[in-house]
Amino acid sequence: MLHPFRPEQLSSDVRPSESDVQSVLLSAEQVQERVAELGAQISRDYEGKDPVLVGVLVGAAVFTADLLRHITVPCSLDFVAISSYGKESRSSGVVRILKDLDESVESRHVVIVEDIVDTGLTLNYLLDIMRHRNVASVRVCAMLDKPSRRLTSVDVDYIGFEVPDEFVVGYGLDFAQRYRNLPYVGILRPEVYGGK
Repeated sequence: MLHPFRPEQLSSDVRPSESDVQSVLLSAEQVQERVAELGAQISRDYEGKDPVLVGVLVGAAVFTADLLRHITVPCSLDFVAISSYGKESRSSGVVRILKDLDESVESRHVVIVEDIVDTGLTLNYLLDIMRHRNVASVRVCAMLDKPSRRLTSVDVDYIGFEVPDEFVVGYGLDFAQRYRNLPYVGILRPEVYGGK
């Protein structure tokens, strides 16, 4: 359900970029509550397994940090940077690794942490990489899932929220490297990114 954007609901120190937000899709409170639930679920599922969380930079950095604080089992943290967007509002479908893992994940239980899954192309590419590295298991935790945009079938094991086919920003998600610092998930005004 979309909530009209009302800056007075946020703080008196409104960020200039918030005027580019058409509406708040998920409040900061909703986001934090769901992250805590996901952390508890992952903790139950990985009891005794010492998983490796692999955050996908840059978008999932905020989500990964918050999720990590809610996981109660021993775990490791690493990051990859993969790009298929550049400065575009839609995935190009061309995937590039910008930063690889620092440690080996062979025989480890891996949880890939994504900000959003839409076409599934980037995630499918990353899942293939992990499987070729002989991981013990690999699962996906995504803050947002946009199934209406799927171009390839991928399984997302832990989903924060399913979202409509809108351009969303905030809580780590960006457009041209802006809006990542918003504490909520909002819908960007189409005129900002050249949409209709």
